[in-house]
Parts: sequence; C-alpha cells; structure tokens
Amino acid sequence: MRFPTTTDARANSAAQQDFVEATPSDSVADGAVPVRAAGSFIALPVTSVGGAALDPDRQRVFDAVIANVRQHYFDPAVAQQIVDALITRQRRGDDAAATNGKDFAALLTTQMRDVSQDMHLELVYIAKPAQSSPQEFARMLTTLQKDNCSFKKVQILPHNIGYLKLDAFLDPSVCSSTATAAMASLNHSDALIFDLRDNRGGTAEMVSLISSYLFDHPEYMFDPRRVPTPQSWTSSPVPDSKLANKLVFILTSSTTISAAEQFTYDLKMLKRATIVGETTAGGAHAGVFHRIDDHYGIAIPENRAVNPYSKSDWEATGIRPDIEVAAAAALETAVRQAQSQLQKK
Repeated sequence: MRFPTTTDARANSAAQQDFVEATPSDSVADGAVPVRAAGSFIALPVTSVGGAALDPDRQRVFDAVIANVRQHYFDPAVAQQIVDALITRQRRGDDAAATNGKDFAALLTTQMRDVSQDMHLELVYIAKPAQSSPQEFARMLTTLQKDNCSFKKVQILPHNIGYLKLDAFLDPSVCSSTATAAMASLNHSDALIFDLRDNRGGTAEMVSLISSYLFDHPEYMFDPRRVPTPQSWTSSPVPDSKLANKLVFILTSSTTISAAEQFTYDLKMLKRATIVGETTAGGAHAGVFHRIDDHYGIAIPENRAVNPYSKSDWEATGIRPDIEVAAAAALETAVRQAQSQLQKK
C-alpha cells in the first residue's frame, strides 16, 4: 500500500540519523578540532597524547577524538575514563591493528563503548564524503518517496486489527504526509500493532507525531537525547482520530534501537501499550556529530534529560517486553493477545 509523500523543498533533512551535525565555522584554524559551544563554534587546541607511533593523519584524528570527548560528553567523569582507556590502548600499540580508515574508526568506537557502554558514542569513517547540492537533495527525496518514508506495510488484519510496520521514524518535515495517511488508514481499527522489529531509530519529532494519535490529551514523550522542547509533547487530541482509546501492541527485537526505543519506552511507561517480542538494543544517548575532517567525524551524546518515569533509561540495558517471545513469533503472539482482549470487551 503506497502513501503520498511530501517533496517540500524547505525540508532540512531526510535521511535521518540519531545525531545532528555540528558544522565548524570558516574561522576554525588548521590543526584545531571544531567543537560546539553555546550555539557557536570555537577552535579547541589539540595536543598529541603521544604513545605508540601512528601515522600523522591517524594521530591527528586520535587527538581530535580525545579533545571532542573531553569537551562534549555529557558525563565528565565517564569522559575522562574513556580518554584514559584510549590513551592506554594507543600506548600499548593496540591501534596498529587497524589496516584502513574504516577499521580504525571501528576500533576506537569499540574502545570507547567498552568503557561507556554507550551505543551512540561512535567514530565514523566516510570513505567518500557526501556532496551537498540541490540535485543530491532531490535524489534523496526521491529515494524516500519510493520507500514510503520507511512505512513498510499498513493493513487491516482479521478481527479489525490495524497493523503498521515502520522501519524508521523519519523527519516529519519530509515525511509527515506519509505518517498522516498511514494513521488515517488505521483510524477505524479496534486495536493497533506497531511492528518495530526492524526499526533503527530516527527523530523524536516523528515519535511525537505518531504518538499524538494514541491520546486524547497532550502527553510528554521523554527523550534522553535532548532537553524538553515544545515538540516533546504530543499534539493530542488529533482531530477526527478514533485511536486514542484503542488497544496498542508494539513488536520489538534485539535490534530495535534509539527513537524506536523511545516510542516503546514512553508508551510502556505511560501504560498505553503492551510490548511483545525481545529486549531492545539499548541505545538511548544519541548526540551531536562533530566533523573532524572530510573522512572522519564523531557522534557524542551531549545531554541527558530528566526522566519523569525512572532514575534510569534504557541505555545498555534495553527495554524488556511485557510478553517475551522470539522476534519471529511476536506478530502472531500480539494478534492472539489482541483478539483475546477484544473478545473480552
């Protein structure tokens, strides 16, 4: 089933990631690491940590990673532990095992995550830097249109159970019309199943948009990746929506992550959905992408919002389902549960 998509040229993003890019100003000097401070950018001096010999390009990247983690990671104590571990392993010669840029980025990412247990802390290697142009943006929009903005399947199952398979929560500035069409097609369902087993995340704004249909009043959607904004609340009630009091089930797998986990976590904590499947991946702390050069950049979680539901979020632990079954059996299990509860009603 195909839905209309927007081609709004004013949209500022389409291929969504769980971080935003911090772009250095033109005044940043060579040899300095671009970093963000209070909405602007400054040049942070780099001092090599020394240790086992790296070639000059890798040493520069390594120093930039150290500087950015110290400057930006939301937990200074953990940031220092990360830095200490990176330096220790470099001096031990561990980094020499990486034979190319991609392996080097993966190796440092593993070293940082071993200490932080933070799935969104990542050194990224880009073999061929993307070119930004109107033509590239148009091609990106065309790709999203062909893919229905990751709304993979929308259908009505037996017993009037609505089913939506969604593989990413993409930016509403590009995909809001697709989301609206999908939810409208499910409006007369007696129960809803959101299939997030293959969902790899996206934006909190799309989480709030879809969640708006499930409440008859505004609800706060906690997102550990950012401090609250007006968009953190649902725009409930949605005019003409009949879904605010319908049964909701969410299907999860061990790879369900990030914005998909936010949707799952908030609806579970608000007692608005039953979670069926596997414990999720445990990636909560997405942050800002700081470009180091044409080939390297680092994603660093910079904020931790106040959680109104619990002292902790789902970072590293994942979200445990209410009904634990293998991901492959989650849909069948949810359908049975929906049918049983509808019959009782």
